[in-house]
Amino acid sequence: MVQLYNLHPFGSQQVVPCKLEPERFCGGGRDALFVAAGCKVEAFAVTGQELCQPRCAFSTLGRVLCLAYSEAGDYLAAIEEKNKATFLRAYVNWRSKRTENCRVCIRMVGHNVEAPFSDTYKDQMSIIEMPLSEAPLCISCCPVKGDLLVGCTNKLVLFSLKYQIINEEFSILDFERSLIIHIDNIIPVEISFCVGYVALMSDLEVLILKLESDPKNGESVNHQPHKTDNPMKQTEDVSHETLQLESDDFVICQKPMELLGEKSSQSGVSVTLESTGLADEKTKYYHVQHLLYKRFAPDISFCVFSDDIKLHSLQLLPIYQTGSLTSGRKKLSQEKELLSLFCFFSLPLVGYLYMVVKSVELMSVYQYPEKSQQAVLTPQFLHVIASSRKGTSGKLKTPPVAEAGWNLYIVDTISPVQLYKEMVDYSNTYKTAKTQSCIHLLSEAHLLLRAALMDANQLEPGEKAELLEAFKESCGHLGDCYSRLDTQHSHLALPYYKMSGLSMAEVLTRADWVLEDGSQKYERGLIFYINHSLYENLDEELSEELAAKVVQMFHVAEPKQLPHILCSPSMKNINPLTAMSYLSKLDTSGFSSILVTLTKAAMALKMGDLDMHRNEMKSHPEMKLVCGFILEPRLLIQQRKGHIVPTELAACLKDTQPGLLVASVLGLQKNNKIGIEEADSFFKVLCGKDEDTIPQLLVDLWEAQLVAGLPDVVLQELFFKLTSQYIWRLSKRQPPDTIPLRTSEDLINACSHYGLIYPWVNVLISSDSLADKSYTEDLSKLQSLICGPSFDIASIIPFLEPLLEDNIAGLSVHVLCQTRLKEYEQCIDTLLERCPEAIIPYANHELKEENRTLWWKKLLPELCHRIKCGGEKGQLYLSSLKETLSVVAVELELRDFLNVLPEDGTAAFFLPYLLYCSRKKSLT
Repeated sequence: MVQLYNLHPFGSQQVVPCKLEPERFCGGGRDALFVAAGCKVEAFAVTGQELCQPRCAFSTLGRVLCLAYSEAGDYLAAIEEKNKATFLRAYVNWRSKRTENCRVCIRMVGHNVEAPFSDTYKDQMSIIEMPLSEAPLCISCCPVKGDLLVGCTNKLVLFSLKYQIINEEFSILDFERSLIIHIDNIIPVEISFCVGYVALMSDLEVLILKLESDPKNGESVNHQPHKTDNPMKQTEDVSHETLQLESDDFVICQKPMELLGEKSSQSGVSVTLESTGLADEKTKYYHVQHLLYKRFAPDISFCVFSDDIKLHSLQLLPIYQTGSLTSGRKKLSQEKELLSLFCFFSLPLVGYLYMVVKSVELMSVYQYPEKSQQAVLTPQFLHVIASSRKGTSGKLKTPPVAEAGWNLYIVDTISPVQLYKEMVDYSNTYKTAKTQSCIHLLSEAHLLLRAALMDANQLEPGEKAELLEAFKESCGHLGDCYSRLDTQHSHLALPYYKMSGLSMAEVLTRADWVLEDGSQKYERGLIFYINHSLYENLDEELSEELAAKVVQMFHVAEPKQLPHILCSPSMKNINPLTAMSYLSKLDTSGFSSILVTLTKAAMALKMGDLDMHRNEMKSHPEMKLVCGFILEPRLLIQQRKGHIVPTELAACLKDTQPGLLVASVLGLQKNNKIGIEEADSFFKVLCGKDEDTIPQLLVDLWEAQLVAGLPDVVLQELFFKLTSQYIWRLSKRQPPDTIPLRTSEDLINACSHYGLIYPWVNVLISSDSLADKSYTEDLSKLQSLICGPSFDIASIIPFLEPLLEDNIAGLSVHVLCQTRLKEYEQCIDTLLERCPEAIIPYANHELKEENRTLWWKKLLPELCHRIKCGGEKGQLYLSSLKETLSVVAVELELRDFLNVLPEDGTAAFFLPYLLYCSRKKSLT
């Protein structure tokens, strides 16, 4: 958004007296001004107590044609003319020249200074002569590295800034001619150079190039010219010859052309690189990338070209991440990340701004009301000197005959804050008219402050604080505009109000809802802002009056959003009677009636009307109620100051309909309305438990997650949560704080992760007649999980330590885990010792297939041994031995069967099994 304003943003002016007419002048960084007149250059102070006072003066070789100052290296470059010959010189260490008669050292570029003469350079100005084979036309200094680019006819010469190290304590600034860029078919009038980017301009053409420092395809650098591709060169050569043949009789004008990116290489302008630097030079340029070629056509109504149709004010403006440039007298400026680079150039009535980093595109076109003479682009302003002399940053005054000198006026731009305030005052003239002009002008004022803040490291703390305050105020003004005016960009009210730092209550207080006819209208921007703000869980509670006003606004503007609005934590102070009256007026035929029902139920609780609450909750089936909570999660869960806060409705459901509550939270998880950790915290807070205590409702949720098979839930992590809780309650003999919603049988029937409990486990558990029935369900669920197909048994072993084997419950879990790990022999020993009645059911279930040999290799010998030892369990062992012999007699041949029988056994006891084993072959 660009518009030109004749605001004359200048706060003061200073007068610089000059004895001779100033011919050229340029800035010398932030503290100096150079003025060339005749064969002399004077430097004036522009800051501090010596404002506009001469700092130094030095003579030039001849009349100065062009001046350029480099903050990097702190030197002044000049093109000078003497006896119709032009010279290029650089003035170094100029700050040391206190008087005009001080000694000056003149040396050639690249001249090696010997150590004995080093002291003479420390406190005197040096002039570096830079001889060229062709006359220099224009110059440009890189604002980052200080390299000097010189424009000549058909070529550009690059002098790299470097330092000659004399000794450990002293070095001097010097240059090295490192590159020649040969350019055909265009003669530069102005050039600009910045970290490898080159812009050159003729009277009607602009060319932007990028010098690439990375070699392609591993090619080496040579000192022969390397040409770029020119598919239009042959055509251009023919056209050039034709132009020469016909120029005596016709005025031939080429048509306008704009080529961006790679297409600009087809402009017909030939570019050739010739490396002239030393082999050890740090930065070398190998290739040229064409970025932009633009050609303008003159007005054909004129037969003779005039200055009115020529380009001027070519400039590359870099934007860096680290802020403004820094430099020292003996250091180059620091390397910075180039965020963006802009190129500006201008015709007398139109200015053009292009972005040339990453992509090449036209950013802005500036239309001038009057013919421009010169323009300068800064991050904040485009300063234009027009023919009427309005908007100028410096102007010359012709003295009367009686006066002995000239005056150069230095004007100071007023502070961005002051200019911003003037623009805001001016915008008030459009405020009541409700036009786009108000937004346009305030946007310009906002961008002014924003640009100033980008360079905030150059500001004093007080100035920065003032800028920030004005910036927030400008955001508030723009928020007001977009909230009140019916525009296609009304949604911008939200980000501007957010950046302003205004609270929602302050925005509502400053909003003007009453029209001229007394009616009320709420524009889209304000509704959009309030709606989104109420969705963001702001830690701001509106007063009862403002909350009622918000409800009224949405009842008029967006009634469908009313249930959602009432669920916002910011609307906590709404009178429930007021809310209920507006909810009752809603026509629920057009949108979900379930959401209105749940909102009414929540408001009935706030009113203390439990009968109304129950009636509303009974008006829909449970699954529809779950859908309603998914539509508006804040009916159950809210956040305040970063903490989860269950609602009053959630607390009520915990006591009256816990199944609905768990199903609703599960539905929120399925629809990505709440995360896993948020759901866990919600139930802990709701049930009044600390972080280390797990309420049964949370266990119910975990079990429901397993049943539902949520894709985002990590299965083993969920197993770990459940088994940890089951084990903890079994080890502490701690019953659930509420009745579980699902039994182990329910889970086995509904979820494949819960397996059927092995039969021998039931025999083991039934042997303990003194078992506490209060934790039977936890034990069954844990056993079922271990018996399931998905459980990673190895992961649970480290957590079984609290569950001791001194009771049947702990024993069953340990034996189950050992069985799943295929530690059958250890399980046989444990069961024979602790519960012999379970050994045969265990063997029947587990000792199959490849484990069948354990019947006669492990179980039979163990039983015989324990019977021989005697004891109170002898009868149980004997009964188990008989069952074991029956199985072994079926499985083994007679000879093998005889080999496994004990040698000292009673023959009469084993005889029936031997007879069966011998007869089974004939029976089959």
